[in-house]
Amino acid sequence: MGKVVPVLLSGGAGARLWPLSRASRPKPLLALTGGASALQTTVARVRDAARFAPPIVVAHADHRFQVAEQLRAAGVADATLLLEPVARGTGPAIAAAARVAQARDPDAVLLVLPADHHIDDEAAFLAAVEAGLEVGADRLVLFGVAPDHPATGYGYILPGADGEVARFVEKPDAATAARLIADGALWNGGMFLLPARALLDELATHAPAVLAATSQAVDAAVADADFLRLDAAAFAAAPAISLDHAVLEKTDRAAVVRAAFAWSDLGTWPSLWAAAPHDAAGNALVGDVLALDAEGSYLRSEGPLVAVVGVRDVVVVATPDAVLVAPREAGERVKDVVEALRGRGHPASE
Repeated sequence: MGKVVPVLLSGGAGARLWPLSRASRPKPLLALTGGASALQTTVARVRDAARFAPPIVVAHADHRFQVAEQLRAAGVADATLLLEPVARGTGPAIAAAARVAQARDPDAVLLVLPADHHIDDEAAFLAAVEAGLEVGADRLVLFGVAPDHPATGYGYILPGADGEVARFVEKPDAATAARLIADGALWNGGMFLLPARALLDELATHAPAVLAATSQAVDAAVADADFLRLDAAAFAAAPAISLDHAVLEKTDRAAVVRAAFAWSDLGTWPSLWAAAPHDAAGNALVGDVLALDAEGSYLRSEGPLVAVVGVRDVVVVATPDAVLVAPREAGERVKDVVEALRGRGHPASE
């Protein structure tokens, strides 16, 4: 088997991390937990040339220069930047990447990673990839993460016998999530190990419209400097759908590997608070902030001084044009703010 081809998905506005994450500055391009961006941290995880081929980075065309600059800053000069003219979900994005990879190597194996996740143990991550490779060249492998709480914002995978996927459950309520965990369910981390040939075969069976549109988009793609631009009309014709809904929930070739590392999609302010260093009072402090008699809070400034007094378990995030104040556990509701701002046509929504 040749080297594994990392496919990094660098899209998604991350509305639950407003006002920091925007459509114009998506979550993968932000330094969420340190000096490097989430994209840079992800690409560093797959730079072992003995294991991995040069990556394919799928990004929206509007973000091409930001992505290219971040990759250069990370010392990555050999990536293929595959540009989406419109966002159509992970199904078309991964299908297009599979077509590009297979054109270069008919036996290509893709390691699909969202470029905005937090993984704390690189050795355990690489061990999970090796375990996925041992599952077999005809299987579509998902990496399941052991839950540490009954999260309602994640999907769940119930493993069956011999490592196959018995059932998917999408974002259950808290009681259902607790029952799933008791039954041995794993979080669906959105990370996949996919032989390109097997994936394209399953797309032809279960999502032929996705395969047809993305194949046309790749065949008519135009190389432009460091970028490979998918054909706009063909790609826009693809159904907007996740890979899970398009293929993985329908195929009998899905398998799950239990990932032995702590993981978060860093999708909400509570998850970002949990991943950040804390002071003695349990506060995560980023930027020009002053906390007096504060506990358990996430306080971040991207510009003006933020000062808080006598608060508990809150999120306060300030950017040059917006300020968010919310209870720390209101993470899923932040996207409602974005929707309300869009309804008003407010520029801070973008």
